[in-house]
Amino acid sequence: MRAAFLSVCGLVLAFLLLPVLIVLCFAVNPDPFLAFPPSGVSTRWFVKFVTSRDFMAAFGLSLTLGVATVLIAGTMGTLASLALLRSSLPGRRALTGLFLSPIVLPTILTGFALFQLAMVSGVGRNPWILLAGHVVVATPYVMRTVLAVLANFDRSLEEAARGLGATPAQAFREVTLPLIRPGVIAGCLFAFIVSFDQFPVSLFLVSPGNETLPIAMFNYLRFDFDGTIAAASTVSILLAVALVLGIERTIGLQEYAKL
Repeated sequence: MRAAFLSVCGLVLAFLLLPVLIVLCFAVNPDPFLAFPPSGVSTRWFVKFVTSRDFMAAFGLSLTLGVATVLIAGTMGTLASLALLRSSLPGRRALTGLFLSPIVLPTILTGFALFQLAMVSGVGRNPWILLAGHVVVATPYVMRTVLAVLANFDRSLEEAARGLGATPAQAFREVTLPLIRPGVIAGCLFAFIVSFDQFPVSLFLVSPGNETLPIAMFNYLRFDFDGTIAAASTVSILLAVALVLGIERTIGLQEYAKL
């Protein structure tokens, strides 16, 4: 029975990792077409990626949007989670479902709705409305992880801190925030990845000359197909792996898995 279970797990893992392996093989293949096994190993596509002005501009914009999204969504998601779980607001469950709805709705519908809103309001497509769209789709991920931590939070620790003379701000900074830190960090990790790899929302909200990396890759594929796309994809994969390793060094994957 154990052997069968491990075999199934191995097959599922192989199914999930096979596309990544194909992308990596294509990225280091010197030929301008997909071939397996590769005819050799080359960094020509990585060089082409990092020397491309369009790709580098898109990569920089995606990084900037990701960091800004983490700061805004992380703050908003944490504070909203605290308010929804601890306050006596009427209709808290309905509000929680409303705030978490972008996770359930197809992202392309969210992008189209934000595009319509931007056009009707006269704001138009610009980096600020693009950032707002990323925050909308990323904030629920922060809320979900923070709510999971707060569900098992012992409020008597805060009351003890208040009883010892701490102000509400000091109790939050010294007691609450360190205890919910795994949920906040995990939520911010999700928020960055969702923002950096966001395609549907960006497709509707990017302005000419301000393309994110997924949109730049999509436009590149419309006119050409070579290993540059695989190199760009590999950079995105390595960035996600680096973030996961960062989580391991800060809070540990065991704490992350508890969420």
